[in-house]
Amino acid sequence: MGIVADEVIRNNGKVIGVIPQFLYQREVGHDGLTELEITQSMHERKKRMADLADAFIAMPGGWGTLDELAEILTWRQLELVSAPVGLLNTANFFNPLIEQLQQMTSKGFVSEANSKTLIIEQEPKDLLTSLGVVTA
Repeated sequence: MGIVADEVIRNNGKVIGVIPQFLYQREVGHDGLTELEITQSMHERKKRMADLADAFIAMPGGWGTLDELAEILTWRQLELVSAPVGLLNTANFFNPLIEQLQQMTSKGFVSEANSKTLIIEQEPKDLLTSLGVVTA
């Protein structure tokens, strides 16, 4: 996340960071952001990020990435958010997860309509275009 923030700032963009107090104390928060909001909990952080977002993008990562992706897809399903959700499948990183999502859909655990709310692309520009964030 820091690298993305640094590049946005380097290109004169605006970056709003949202971090819970306990993580801010444990880690060094990014001091070069346009704005940094400190929340009391992870749930409050996720809610605040959802309120600020025009779109959601999951990039290769770990447990936190999976947690946030699953939560935002659930929020989409429950119509708590309406912004598009994308998965950047760089170097096929998410192929096993995509296969699992297909399995969940084919077995009826995820509806076809909800499955289609996840937009998957391999290239950043293609994903931004598919999400409607930028035009081709």
